[in-house]
Amino acid sequence: MSPRIAFGGFLHETNTFAPSKAGLDAFVQGGGWPSLARGEAVFEAVRNVNVGASGFVETARGLGWEMVPTLWCAASPSAHVTAEAFEALLGELVEAITAALPLDGVYLDLHGAMVAEGFPDGEGETLRRVRAAIGPGVPLVASLDLHGNVTQLMVDSADALVAYRTYPHVDMALTGSRATTYLARLIGTGKRDAKAFRQIPYLIPIAWQATAMEPCKTIYGELAALEGESVPTLSFLPGFPAADFADCGPAVVAYGATQGDADRAADAVTARVLASEAAFNGKVFQPDAGVLEAMALAEGATKPIVISDTQDNPGAGGDSDTMGMARALVRNGAERAAIGLIVDPQVARQAHEAGVGATITASLGAKSGIPGDVPLEGTFTVEQLSDGRFIAPGPFFGGSRMNLGACAALRIGGVRIVVASRKAQMADQEMYRQVGIEPTEQAILVNKSSVHFRADFEPIAHSILVCAAPGPMPVDPSVLPWKHLRPGLRTAPLGPVFG
Repeated sequence: MSPRIAFGGFLHETNTFAPSKAGLDAFVQGGGWPSLARGEAVFEAVRNVNVGASGFVETARGLGWEMVPTLWCAASPSAHVTAEAFEALLGELVEAITAALPLDGVYLDLHGAMVAEGFPDGEGETLRRVRAAIGPGVPLVASLDLHGNVTQLMVDSADALVAYRTYPHVDMALTGSRATTYLARLIGTGKRDAKAFRQIPYLIPIAWQATAMEPCKTIYGELAALEGESVPTLSFLPGFPAADFADCGPAVVAYGATQGDADRAADAVTARVLASEAAFNGKVFQPDAGVLEAMALAEGATKPIVISDTQDNPGAGGDSDTMGMARALVRNGAERAAIGLIVDPQVARQAHEAGVGATITASLGAKSGIPGDVPLEGTFTVEQLSDGRFIAPGPFFGGSRMNLGACAALRIGGVRIVVASRKAQMADQEMYRQVGIEPTEQAILVNKSSVHFRADFEPIAHSILVCAAPGPMPVDPSVLPWKHLRPGLRTAPLGPVFG
């Protein structure tokens, strides 16, 4: 008889300092991810998409398992998940898993950095409730984003937590597959591996967590070499440094044939991360300096200069509407420049009403009230319009079916602006092309993204700069107004100590 495995997903990365919360509608829409799906519809929602559940389905199908889909949903990063959304979605997930009993195992596609109203440890509460529903004997394995903030409750509730190893996350589906392979080791055996859990005593800025760059490149290389028969799975999570609760920060989770095996692997990775603290650093430009540097580089370049507008990254909780970089482009007379996404449904609607070729006078962006940010006031030419529906084929979104609502390409001087009605991280070239802007033909591209954009834009870039315009995700986490971290945690590499 084939093993009967329930699976589902509930993903959110929470920036507790961000301006907007995630209600139920945010999960229904998906924010660049597949929209909320239930039951058999989950199979189609995650098919050929770079998410953990997709890798689970393909691997489980190859193993001949009977799969029981429950619920899968994700929302674009933001402030807290509302209590209403958390209870409704988690309640539905647990109810569906309970209705599927008896089961031989459960796989969950989670993020690891969800903070809900009333539950700072969103995934810990999720795993706790699922464990309570299925009992202690049913194997429970979850895949996590490498930005997860792992807690003791998460480790205790799951039989394994398996995290991504790439940032940009081009291995999300692969991680789901790895978690499924590990789950297969447990089914029907009654055996469990020993666990080791370590928390790192400093926060790591997300701009310097890229796994193709040092020090993560070396850390992950050494981590992979430690895995084997005695350590079947091992994860390092650099963490999401904008969640104000006690367990925010990097962590190492190891599973071993013996407790000694798990401890040795966890200690080895922890030692490497501690030794690498000073290396989590890089050059950051202020808006005008960054634009002027990009303009100078562009004079001798045959490929675009790409700028990361890292502090308004919607992948880290920003609303993707701050205008510091757009104003810097216009103020400095940049030519053949493009920026996106600027989320402003009102201006997008105004552009659609005016039509292609028309000019509109608008107050663009800065609706989320970020200190130091103001709209870009001016007269814009409407160059192109779209309904915001397209496939994002690049390596990060991996074929996700996007719905950004009404979109427009507006031009002011030599600057083109992609205006959208819904937010998603600018991590795919198609997000420019869907409004008629060919990214490879631009001298300068400004992307509201910290690292994920690198997967699709690094191959077309002459060079990449990081800029810090006003936004809710500071490149230096030590400047955030922390209240609830654990005492002794350094709020940046070699930075000040909380408490």
